[in-house]
Amino acid sequence: MKISIKDVEYVANLARLELSEQEKEKFARQLENILDYIGKLNEVNTDKVPPTSNVIDLKNVWREDDVAHFDGNCDIVANAPEQEAGLFRVKKIIE
Repeated sequence: MKISIKDVEYVANLARLELSEQEKEKFARQLENILDYIGKLNEVNTDKVPPTSNVIDLKNVWREDDVAHFDGNCDIVANAPEQEAGLFRVKKIIE
C-alpha cells in the first residue's frame, strides 16, 4: 500500500507533531513497509488456528477474603492533613 507524504502530514497533524521533510519521507517509507508486512500476514492461512487473546494459558489466582476491622485509631489517619471522626477528610470534587 502506498503511503503519501500527505498521509504522514495528516497523521502528524492529528498527533500534534512537527516533522521535517526528511522525517516525513522516512516515516512514509516505514509506514509503507509496515502495511506491506501486514498484507503478507493476511495471506497466511489461519483456518485451523483457534482465536486466542493470549499466547500462554492464564489462570486467575483467587484467595479468600479476610475481613479486617478498622478501629480508626491508625497511624495513617494521624498523618492526614485533615481528619474527622478518625477518618480522612477530603475536599468535595463533584458539584
